[in-house]
Amino acid sequence: MSDLLDDPREGENAPEFSVTELSGAIKRVIEGNFSHVRIRAEIGRVSMPRSGHVYLDLKDEKSVISGVMWKGVAARLSMRPEEGLEVVATGRITTFGGQSKYQIVIEDMKPAGVGALMAMLEKRKAQLAGEGLFDPTRKKALPYLPEVIGVVTSPSGAVIRDILHRLRDRFPRKVLIWPVAVQGDKCAPEVSRAIAGFNALSKGGALPRPDLIIVARGGGSLEDLWGFNEENVVRAAAASDIPLISAVGHETDTTLIDFASDKRAPTPTAAAELAVPVRLELLSWVEGQGARMSHALTQGISQRGQRLRDLSRALPRIEALLDGPRQRLDHAAQRLPSALTRSVDTRRLKLTEAAASLRPTNLRRAVDAKREALGRRADRLSLTPIKQDIARKTKDLSQLEARFEKAASQQIKGWRDRLDGLERLRTTLGYKATLERGYAVVWADGKLVTNSKTAEKAKSLEIEFADGRVTPGSTPAPAAKKTAKPAPPSDSQGNLF
Repeated sequence: MSDLLDDPREGENAPEFSVTELSGAIKRVIEGNFSHVRIRAEIGRVSMPRSGHVYLDLKDEKSVISGVMWKGVAARLSMRPEEGLEVVATGRITTFGGQSKYQIVIEDMKPAGVGALMAMLEKRKAQLAGEGLFDPTRKKALPYLPEVIGVVTSPSGAVIRDILHRLRDRFPRKVLIWPVAVQGDKCAPEVSRAIAGFNALSKGGALPRPDLIIVARGGGSLEDLWGFNEENVVRAAAASDIPLISAVGHETDTTLIDFASDKRAPTPTAAAELAVPVRLELLSWVEGQGARMSHALTQGISQRGQRLRDLSRALPRIEALLDGPRQRLDHAAQRLPSALTRSVDTRRLKLTEAAASLRPTNLRRAVDAKREALGRRADRLSLTPIKQDIARKTKDLSQLEARFEKAASQQIKGWRDRLDGLERLRTTLGYKATLERGYAVVWADGKLVTNSKTAEKAKSLEIEFADGRVTPGSTPAPAAKKTAKPAPPSDSQGNLF
């Protein structure tokens, strides 16, 4: 193969190769000379199919080379490949015979310096701001005095110690710590899962749900804090139903989680100060308010007492209020005897006038008139229509009585037939009828036995047949006599009730 490439004049005497053989030879030559390379370039077209692999172009001012990043490598990247981003890619050059082209298989990729990271950060910030994740109207107010505070940070750093110390100084509260990595590849997924995990806790559960979340980390370089610029962390902070304080880095450090959080603290210690008030200051304020309230009450009572005294001076004396009514009572008492005398004389005169009209002749004349009117009315009364009406109603009553007796007898007969049928059904479904067909019931200590384990544990057993019960090893007891069913009640004429 190498001889053919060195001397193309061999012509027709040269051996023939297939396309696959030629493509494989080229592949071996390229991979042998470029086994491992680092390329600084700008990312062009980016394709991310559902398989998880990443296909992209790396370009500069004059040339373009295709690149492929397998699924496992893409998952380990600390950044997301984006078009226009300047990067340094490390990999090996190879060929793809299916399309007769060469490409780089990328094994690692990093932004080319801080400038590239800042460009990518500004682009991501603009994208998330366009979605409304940084809108001030989305931000929630912090609780004044939370019962439980959730802290998302590294459990081994100085940050958690500063937060706990500051909380103890200001106002001790319950603290739940969710340990996470605060830099590196694991930072973003662990922080986003921690925020979502605190929100997933149910109120009143075994593990209390925080009233406030603090996401904290100490200072560092842009690369160290990059995990808090990742899109999944920003979205988790914006979607949190629990108010969230971001305290990432020092006062001059800014990450995208600061824009999505409900409150940004310049330092983790400042986050603890924002979370709770100072207990002593609160007690002092309460005492001051109590003093103000006591003073206001005392002053109000004093003012109302003075007002009452002023009004009492303007009111007349009780003796003066009673002088007029007392005088009117005296005048009325003086006029009362004469008024009573005149009233008695007037009523005596009216009685005399009424008694003059009550003479025996007038009373006798009135009694005779009433007796004559009563005689005329008695002549119009006759017993014949009354007797006829009584006879007709007696006949109707007898007919109704006969119909009632007939209906009652039929209804009682229907009830009796129904009771007889239910009795036959009870006898048929009862276990007594089953015993008469040759079966038996086993009783253990007065309880029904349904399995062999119960029988083995019983102290005594009884076997019930149709004609009585038998205790193994004893004489069978006689069967209980069936009591005759009482005859239905009837009246003296033999009619059933």
